[in-house]
Amino acid sequence: MSKKIEKPVIYSALEVANICGVVNQTAINWINNGYLKAFKTPGGQYRVYPDDLVDFMSGRNMHIPMKLLSSCTNRAAYNSGTMLVIDDDKTFNTLIASFIRSRFPSLEVLQAYDGFDAGVQLFSKRPRCIILDLDLPGVDGFELCRKINENKEYGKPAVIVVTALQSVEDEKKIEELGIVKFFRKPLKLDELAAVIDAVFKD
Repeated sequence: MSKKIEKPVIYSALEVANICGVVNQTAINWINNGYLKAFKTPGGQYRVYPDDLVDFMSGRNMHIPMKLLSSCTNRAAYNSGTMLVIDDDKTFNTLIASFIRSRFPSLEVLQAYDGFDAGVQLFSKRPRCIILDLDLPGVDGFELCRKINENKEYGKPAVIVVTALQSVEDEKKIEELGIVKFFRKPLKLDELAAVIDAVFKD
């Protein structure tokens, strides 16, 4: 019995428009202007691969549906110059992100405030390193670590945990998931910088 060959997912300009929430002509204009990579069928219709659409949408900070992300086939292991700060405390998140930007100006620093957004950015942006709070709305930090370990599509980033949780059991549980470093709040920024430096020199 012959093995069924799965056809790759390819989107029409209209499907791209629907995913992005715009009219068909806008998607065609993106393609014609060279913003969105596409190819033409023998009949002259535009077609777009999922990886190229994700790259386009990521560069414009557009919401990327998980169905689109799961259709990608050629994602790189990780983006070597990118960090993601994941913490629902927006003030603390911004403080950490601002500190990293000032200390490591060559890095691109992204921010997520809940587990769902973190999952999407991990999939689409593939950061080299993440700073992760364990107590998150949506998918919690423990679950997110498990997903990173189990799913190569997240790019296997280095994980630095920063949390207000005081449980020794929590620390042991998260260290078993292969994190780089565990910090409790309040955080010493110079110690965090040393760990980040080591990750990106590795």
